[in-house]
Amino acid sequence: MQYYGAFNRSALFPLLKRINAYLVRWLRGKYRKLRRSWAATFRVWWSGVDRHPRFFAHWVWMPKPARVW
Repeated sequence: MQYYGAFNRSALFPLLKRINAYLVRWLRGKYRKLRRSWAATFRVWWSGVDRHPRFFAHWVWMPKPARVW
């Protein structure tokens, strides 16, 4: 990430968004209560991102999107 991000940071965004999609899918599969509602899933997701913004290395590189929920 350091090498490619130094030259073309925006080219990494699709890859980083895909990593986030896999993490959200894993979160929904692991916790049954999150399988019912996307809103609940993203509430838990954003609370985790807010509490531990450097938990995953790529979260530092991602721009903060507008929150729907």
